[in-house]
Amino acid sequence: MSAETTGPSSPARDRRAHRMDVGRLRRFGRAAVLGPATRSRLPDAIEHVAQAHRRHHPRAELGALSRAYVLAEHAHRGQFRKSGDPYITHPLAVTLILAELGAETTTLTASLLHDTVEDTEVTLAQVHAEFGPEVGHLVDGVTKLEKVDYGSAAEPETFRKMLVAAGSDVRVMSIKLADRLHNMRTLGVMRPEKQARIARVTRDVLIPLAERLGIQVLKTELEDLVFAILHPEEHARAAGLIKERARLPDPLAPDAEAVRTVLREAGITAEVHIRPRHVLSVHRAGVKRGGLGPCDYGRLLILVGEDADCYAVLGELHTCFTPVVSEFKDFIAAPKFNLYQSLHTAFANDSGQVAEVLVRTHRMHRVAEAGVIALGDPHGGGHGDPGEDGERVDPTRPGWLSRLLEWQQQAPDPDTFWTELRDELAQDREITVFAEQAAEGPLQLPVGATCVDAAYARHGQDAHSCIGARVNGRLATLRTVLHDGDTLHVLLAPDSGSGPSPEWLDHARTPAARIPIRHWLDSRRNARAEARAAAPTAGPKEEPAGRAAAPAAPEPAGSPEEQAAVVADAPATGIRLAGCCTPVPPDEVRGFAVRGGHVTVHRTGCPVTARMTAAGRSPVRVSWRAEAVGCRVTLRAEALGRPHLLADLTEALASHGASVLQAQVEPPREQRVRHTYTLRLPDATGLPRLMRAMRRVPGVYDVARAVRTRA
Repeated sequence: MSAETTGPSSPARDRRAHRMDVGRLRRFGRAAVLGPATRSRLPDAIEHVAQAHRRHHPRAELGALSRAYVLAEHAHRGQFRKSGDPYITHPLAVTLILAELGAETTTLTASLLHDTVEDTEVTLAQVHAEFGPEVGHLVDGVTKLEKVDYGSAAEPETFRKMLVAAGSDVRVMSIKLADRLHNMRTLGVMRPEKQARIARVTRDVLIPLAERLGIQVLKTELEDLVFAILHPEEHARAAGLIKERARLPDPLAPDAEAVRTVLREAGITAEVHIRPRHVLSVHRAGVKRGGLGPCDYGRLLILVGEDADCYAVLGELHTCFTPVVSEFKDFIAAPKFNLYQSLHTAFANDSGQVAEVLVRTHRMHRVAEAGVIALGDPHGGGHGDPGEDGERVDPTRPGWLSRLLEWQQQAPDPDTFWTELRDELAQDREITVFAEQAAEGPLQLPVGATCVDAAYARHGQDAHSCIGARVNGRLATLRTVLHDGDTLHVLLAPDSGSGPSPEWLDHARTPAARIPIRHWLDSRRNARAEARAAAPTAGPKEEPAGRAAAPAAPEPAGSPEEQAAVVADAPATGIRLAGCCTPVPPDEVRGFAVRGGHVTVHRTGCPVTARMTAAGRSPVRVSWRAEAVGCRVTLRAEALGRPHLLADLTEALASHGASVLQAQVEPPREQRVRHTYTLRLPDATGLPRLMRAMRRVPGVYDVARAVRTRA
């Protein structure tokens, strides 16, 4: 079933498998042309499919399979592949791949029909009517979108369509992966540049999907096929090493026999096999280790009956041999996110060579090889529970697929979707992060994810108002990297008027965070651009007697709030409140002309004011307007660290109408913490009251205006 099963060397099996594939294709072609045999109710062409299917499902009803073949053969009659073979040989080969992996009848039926709606006169309605909604859903999920309708977006949008369909039935992706495997096997008839393009998409998208679905058999063969196309010299070198090693006695054979003896004497029933590495695996091992030893071309695979037997085997191996402790991994107690379970270990033999070992049950082995295909019908008998709007919900849908389906809705642009999809699939491991409140449930995130990623995974676009987090009970910044097993509580500002800063993009690792952050920042930029464009056409605002505002400009330096806030005696194209000292009424302020004729307003005590004055810069006299105005201000709170401090401070801010634009919590030092908030207040006169309210929060011993120093 796999390129890594027991028996002769990998190249020999590959050549034999290739000859078998060619022979099957020729028989399929003859059967497709000659039609059904009279001696059996099954057409000759699907006898091999039926035999493989019965090995896994001996009581399967094959009537639908037979009818699907007859329809597909009739629909594809007269069509040929670039190789010259009748086109029907392709869906037959795809179906045989799935049958050998143990796919159930519904998947095989859809596989036979997977190209009919796309390439023939058969309609999706006909498939639904003849074979039912399950088969119709699977066929629709793998049907490509037309380039004539979608242009260059056809490929990414086809994958989006497939993934959405897989959200309610992962069997859609199983068919797509088998389809791509057969196409990759026969890719030699294509032009080299097209081979390379297809191989790159296979490497970036299809292979990671096979990994996430746990279908190791398809993944390893796809990896070797892609490796041969994109890196032919390295592939040839690794294949040559395997061929040379195959001429010699297998150095793992004595180790395998020694393990059999130990387990037999311990009374443990087990199968011990030598599992050869595939070509890319050999290449990677050589690169990692700077060369290959005699035992690096394969691993020992030990299969037992029960989970407890796996640990009994492990105990015997570590007792009777010299274990390499650093190589031990327990993927039974903590399975991988793609359903994989095994014990990994290694021991040194008498000659000092290290033998790697995999220990698993027969059931684990089936799942490790075939992944979700080994689980059969995800709906338990072919009937999924309807969700909202009648959508079927797959109860086995993995967490990474749920995340992908959520963020893809926010990426309508095909290029953005395609780029983010590749980035998402490039993450080859996941971590589990738990909530402080058990009712919220755990989060599955890629390795390297931060509190920003967790905030958007938990709260969606509501995470725009995130101001911090608690990780393992301690306050943490949004850039904090999370680790497997961490507990997390995301802190949101009560006022939804706040939003992310551009720095958040530097800390976001997932598309689910990057896409909404970009959208929010873009919308803010667009809003500011529209305000600037509208500024020259706005009528003059009536000012208090004796004061004149700076004249309007096509591109004012500050926000409309800043332009309502300050009056300058000198003409300027715009007024900006300095971010270093964030002046607010009734602060004493000074203005300084900067490039473009703008005026930047600083507090009198700001270090920048002192430097500019010392440099001979002439100040521009400025003053606050008479009417009440909003303001932006940065406050720094010094406090003794305690639980719920951040929540209490944000509650005080919200109760005084302050919108949190940005928040930073520095790591505690000697049980003291510093919180820095950039706020927007609807009325600057309320700032003293707000600062007093913050000082009343238990644990806070000082609140002051923040001034950023500059080198």
